[in-house]
Amino acid sequence: MLAGVSHDLRTPLTRMRLEIEMLSDATAAENLKTDVTEMEHMLEGYLAFARGEGTEKPNSTNLTALVDGVVAQAQRKGGRIDYHAEDKLELPLRPNAFKRSITNLIDNASRFADHISIRIGLRDDAVEIIIDDDGPGIPDEHHENVFKPFFRIEGSRNQGTGGIGLGMTITRDVIRSHGGELQLSTSPIGGLRVRIRLPL
Repeated sequence: MLAGVSHDLRTPLTRMRLEIEMLSDATAAENLKTDVTEMEHMLEGYLAFARGEGTEKPNSTNLTALVDGVVAQAQRKGGRIDYHAEDKLELPLRPNAFKRSITNLIDNASRFADHISIRIGLRDDAVEIIIDDDGPGIPDEHHENVFKPFFRIEGSRNQGTGGIGLGMTITRDVIRSHGGELQLSTSPIGGLRVRIRLPL
């Protein structure tokens, strides 16, 4: 559905871009061009997601090894991460999609926090992944809003500083497509806590 809507919106956006070129007010035209460019970037993000998620098949995956790799990459970029995972937790996953989701969550934490704690283990009938950080967090009233497409807490977050407002939407969609759930809360270390539960 998202892919279809995105394709349908391309035509009016193209028409808007052509009409903007004919505006006499250069400042207004430049501002509108920026808006249209950002909208096109958002649509491309949706389409890339729709294309990628529609083709990958689940297979038995070592979740621990997958997250090990993501954490190691974040640490190479300078992230301060305290990490502990139980050995070899095998789950049916679409590994590329799942890796992108975990990468997005850890990158977000690294962007806004000085210290990150990641714990992975068995909890009752599920595997639980908890990502805590000591950053500024997210106000309680926005814990659900951040999963809405294009929602951004700070107006200043744009393509150059904070993405297009799709990362958390796509991440939760991917987790739910695996039968899991993703929830946000306040972390005991002061920032944001991300809790993912995946059925065995």
